[in-house]
Amino acid sequence: MTMHIAMLLFPNLTQLDLTAPYEVLTRLPGAEVSLVWKSLDSVSSGTGLRLSPTSTLRDAPPADVLFVPGGSGLVPLLRDPEILEFLRRQAATARYVTAVCTGSLMLGAAGLLEGYRATTHWAYHDFLERCGAIPVRQRVVVDRNRVTAGGVTAGLDFALRLTAELSGEPLARGIQLGLEYDPEPPFDSGVPERATPELVQIVLDRFAPARRGYDEQLPKR
Repeated sequence: MTMHIAMLLFPNLTQLDLTAPYEVLTRLPGAEVSLVWKSLDSVSSGTGLRLSPTSTLRDAPPADVLFVPGGSGLVPLLRDPEILEFLRRQAATARYVTAVCTGSLMLGAAGLLEGYRATTHWAYHDFLERCGAIPVRQRVVVDRNRVTAGGVTAGLDFALRLTAELSGEPLARGIQLGLEYDPEPPFDSGVPERATPELVQIVLDRFAPARRGYDEQLPKR
């Protein structure tokens, strides 16, 4: 039985938000993954990697799993009626509605996190309440059929957790082993709680333009 997975593609996305979950989810039995955008023209990630859509918003089949990655390219989409309508239409019948990083804020802009526990990248976590979500500082948060994850590298954890939900833990464990996902980071500074205040500020300064964009486009509460 085919499992349709629709992954939103857009210019200036954070490619690992998309490609890490893609690497896992394409290994699910019967998975048919669509990279969905307004046209079939290739788009450039925030770091210049070219990615090609496989379906348009109009032609994408009803998704069993709807997925939104993050990236600064979401800012101009937060009030885009075509994107918002697509997300709402797909979410109405999807088995799971999901996001990694600031993709959660896109779901929130579409009204799809109202009353749900959710997470996002730590630097944007304060915007979750503006989306009607209940903010939770965890790497992956599952609340009913909403699955959200923290920033960028959390996409692998997210995809393995979602795989367990969809196809069982043994398959998820096997995919983890096949990918040799056994992280051993060289530095213990992956979250602000374990980084120096100076380093946290440097990263926040780098994200300041995107934060201003989300602040301007997300609804006020």
